[in-house]
Amino acid sequence: FMTCVKDIAAWIKETNLEGMDKFPVSFEINPHLDKAEDIIAAAKEVASYSPNYVIKIPCVKEGLIAAKKLEEQGIRTNVTLVFSPSQAIMPGKLGTKFVSPFIGWKEESGDSGDYVKQIVEIYRKYNFKTEIIVAAVRNGRQIGDFAAAGADIVTAGLEVYEKSFEHPFTAHGLKIFRDAW
Repeated sequence: FMTCVKDIAAWIKETNLEGMDKFPVSFEINPHLDKAEDIIAAAKEVASYSPNYVIKIPCVKEGLIAAKKLEEQGIRTNVTLVFSPSQAIMPGKLGTKFVSPFIGWKEESGDSGDYVKQIVEIYRKYNFKTEIIVAAVRNGRQIGDFAAAGADIVTAGLEVYEKSFEHPFTAHGLKIFRDAW
């Protein structure tokens, strides 16, 4: 794991992408850590390799305590595994860099991703600066829905992005244009 942390930090430096505003990179630390002090120690070690690193912290009590202390020390955090608006409030109040509501698992279990709209509304109402990353997006419809809802970023696998560029009517229209050419 630390080899990846070091290699990515070196690549960021080599490609002149240093700086949080240029290229933030979220790194998840050991998910087995369940005490704020341990989370903080691991986060500091990872963050020491690049000013671009944002530390992914699970949205649990000890994680939020760690996120608060890390943010106070200038280490940016991404509070992740958020599944409700109530969970998203504290990261916004703490001023974390990102909050990551997870969509894929919720929708696969029959729940909707409508709670993202509520998170956006709460963040706007209270002027929270935390950016909303909708995580684990599974299809192009979701990309459009969450962009329309006001999410700042969506994350998905490359295949999801590639499929989102396609539409059967585009192929149909292109065939008509080509045949008429």
